[in-house]
Amino acid sequence: MEARDALRATAAVAGRAATLKACGILAVLFVVGLLVLGLIGATAVKPAAADACGGRGTPGTDLEDLEDLEDGKPSGGGLSREEQKANAKIIDQVAEGGGLSGRATLIGLMVALQESSLLNLDHGHADSIGLFQQRPSQGWGTREQIMRPKYAASMFFFGDDDGDPRGLTDVPQWESKDVRTLVREVQRPDASTLDLYVVQESLARQIAVQAGIDLDRKGTAAPAESAGNPGPPVGNADRPQSREECYPDTDAKGGKPGNPFYDGTAAWPASVKNPRSAEDAIRWARREAETGGKDWYRKCLAFVAIAYGWNFSGVHYAVDHYKTMPASMKHDKDRNPPPGALMYWETGGRAGHVSIYLGDGKIASNDISRAGYIDVVDATDIETQWGSTYLGWAPPYFPHGG
Repeated sequence: MEARDALRATAAVAGRAATLKACGILAVLFVVGLLVLGLIGATAVKPAAADACGGRGTPGTDLEDLEDLEDGKPSGGGLSREEQKANAKIIDQVAEGGGLSGRATLIGLMVALQESSLLNLDHGHADSIGLFQQRPSQGWGTREQIMRPKYAASMFFFGDDDGDPRGLTDVPQWESKDVRTLVREVQRPDASTLDLYVVQESLARQIAVQAGIDLDRKGTAAPAESAGNPGPPVGNADRPQSREECYPDTDAKGGKPGNPFYDGTAAWPASVKNPRSAEDAIRWARREAETGGKDWYRKCLAFVAIAYGWNFSGVHYAVDHYKTMPASMKHDKDRNPPPGALMYWETGGRAGHVSIYLGDGKIASNDISRAGYIDVVDATDIETQWGSTYLGWAPPYFPHGG
């Protein structure tokens, strides 16, 4: 009996071991399968890239979630919340100018977010383009007209003069109707996608707050006379529109003083070599803003040099650092700096000012919010709060740094 019991015990242990081994193998195969599926899914949902007046994006997404990459590098196009806010303001101005309520603006923002991520795209399904993905072939206007945000918004709200295509205000009693009904009447999407427009409300309200838009505004009885007239076409339909044509109130380099800054895509020249990369410098600057001390009073040039890993810049004044840059590196008045660029201002004093551009219209700057500290602020604050004159941007080039 004892011998047989021993044999049974041995067989049972061996059986359990075999079972555990098999289960282990199956578990490993299951995990590997999940990883493969994850990798496939990750590569399958890359946002579409398309050059446009306003930037790049994927319908129905927030800019903060986009990973618009080509070969592992940013493909550019001015992605930023500032771009969304600029377009939101245009939509609101058209609505308010036409005597429409804040609810009309909210609906316009929700639709534009779902259609284009509130970006002025020059691509889409079939020949759809612009903020509202309107189609030239369906009577919404010429390509160059639709690529003007003001025109596109006017067509969305008021439609064509003959009622085809119809706009929001062409829908009887539109103020009392739900968003799904209005979208179906104006945009005419697939019925299965109507809920996608509705879920944009939270983000639309968030952007409206950031853009200073009053969504509680009451409508007026008499719309402005010019509200339904989008204006004559501009530009050439056979080429991409310039920012100046898309946004007539800005200059060709991205805007007038006080206007937002947008992310550019220019690469650094090969001669620009620093102990820290742009990504690491930005990360260091943000950390200094969060946890740093009162060490930077009137030390803007020292701050950007140290952010890039140097002990000193080798130049006395920020304004001189810019003026002595090689001509090929200076981008005078250009409001489209790439993240990591150095931005320069004349302040009325000898030294001038320099900050590091973080992206999305933000800079890390000393003394702007708290004397001696680093803070992350809008790049426009140097102009609007200090009254300084923007000189331009340059790559982080420190030939005399050490």
